Amino acid sequence: MFLIIGLGNPGEKYTGTRHNLGFEYLDKLQAKWHFPDFQLEKKFNAVISKSQLGKQEILLAKPQTFMNLSGQAVLDLLRFYKILPENILILHDDLDLPLGSFRLAEDSRSAGHNGAQNIIDLLGTQKFKRLRLGIKSDPAASLLETETTKAEIFVLQKFSASEKEKTDKMFPEVLKKIKEII
Repeated sequence: MFLIIGLGNPGEKYTGTRHNLGFEYLDKLQAKWHFPDFQLEKKFNAVISKSQLGKQEILLAKPQTFMNLSGQAVLDLLRFYKILPENILILHDDLDLPLGSFRLAEDSRSAGHNGAQNIIDLLGTQKFKRLRLGIKSDPAASLLETETTKAEIFVLQKFSASEKEKTDKMFPEVLKKIKEII
């Protein structure tokens, strides 16, 4: 079994925000692969969708804790399904990468992403894969380099129409990379 986790914050108020790009891409995967609708699994504190992709069993999950506490849901899923960390892929926003770009990270530190750090802390390992999805827009670049609090506000803002267009254009390449990984 392969576990793909999308990171974000639960609740309508966060839908469409930069910080929820992991959730958005997981929704796109679920639709593209014709997986069942996401269902809340209280024992994991996550919504999940499970199906086959070719011969590979795939579990899609969105933790229903806030972003910075995502690790417990990931740990619970790992233990229940007996999944090795090497068979996990995390999709999350990344403020260090330009909007419309992404990068694969394997067995690497969190690079300041609190959701990824919480997962590393609770799993006791960083030996899993992450697709870091760029959300840094050009006008925000200098602003974000100066103040953390402004970065925290920025990630919780909704994408503009032109920014949303860039994230939509990036999805086919991300999908291709996910298929290579699994």
